Amino acid sequence: MPLHLKKTLPNKQERHKLFGSVPPINGTKSTKKEDMPDLQNKSDDYLFPIENVGICNVKHPIHITSELRPEQQTTIGQFTLTTSLFQQSKGINMSRLTELLQEYEEKKWKLDLVNLSEFSKEMTKRMEQVQADVEVHFPWFFERKSPATEKSGLMHADMWMKSSYDTESDNTTASIGISGAVTTLCPCSKEISEYSAHNQRGIVTIKATLYELVHFDWKKTLLDAVETNASALIHPVLKRPDEKIVTEHAYENPRFVEDLCRLIAADLYELNFIRSFEVECRNEESIHLHDAVAKLSFSKEKE
Repeated sequence: MPLHLKKTLPNKQERHKLFGSVPPINGTKSTKKEDMPDLQNKSDDYLFPIENVGICNVKHPIHITSELRPEQQTTIGQFTLTTSLFQQSKGINMSRLTELLQEYEEKKWKLDLVNLSEFSKEMTKRMEQVQADVEVHFPWFFERKSPATEKSGLMHADMWMKSSYDTESDNTTASIGISGAVTTLCPCSKEISEYSAHNQRGIVTIKATLYELVHFDWKKTLLDAVETNASALIHPVLKRPDEKIVTEHAYENPRFVEDLCRLIAADLYELNFIRSFEVECRNEESIHLHDAVAKLSFSKEKE
């Protein structure tokens, strides 16, 4: 048995004192909420109104439904909760924002566009302001089978939802989005090479505003717009027979980053519930040090 030197340590309180801890002072300010000054509610002329003030990077569990398996899932939402602020008001009561989020969580609310709209209305009322925005980003998981062996695995795409409510118009506007990965194969490489062609992973990001709230699973609709226009899908599980199908499908469907951006835009244009949209396609080039990127935006109301 090895021999250990034994130390006699001071107790925990003394150790904390050694490293700088000091006892609390005898305070003179009230510990009762009703006796505390409320600087945020002090009215004056504070020079400018503020369009958005609140909290961001708030991570919270959310419950969503999916047209793809798993149909019911709990994931993590990253929230931004903001309201307007009158010029005569110094600040907002930010604790009310997380209080409201917790209330909805305790009710096990299902996060969809309708419920997010109700949340933004309630938030406007609680904060006693004229406008509120609720934005949430979250990973959405869905099952995918390989094309030949039908081996299952879970994919995910990063989703985005936003609801804005205005009391003056009593109107709610909604926005949605997705960021997902696909395979693209270079048409130029295929054309000039005796054999083969370089391919890469492409990241597609869509943001769209809606004419009105939709009650169906818009997540799959956006996913289809992203994936059906690519050279090939990305899969979580692939065996050799699957790889053959995927690589040959990519070779049969070459896409420049510009091609992918325009094809996705065409699908979004044909969706009647979308009012305007932005598309960004970024290829992580396999034979270049840089990435290739293409962006476009379109509003149907400007036609």
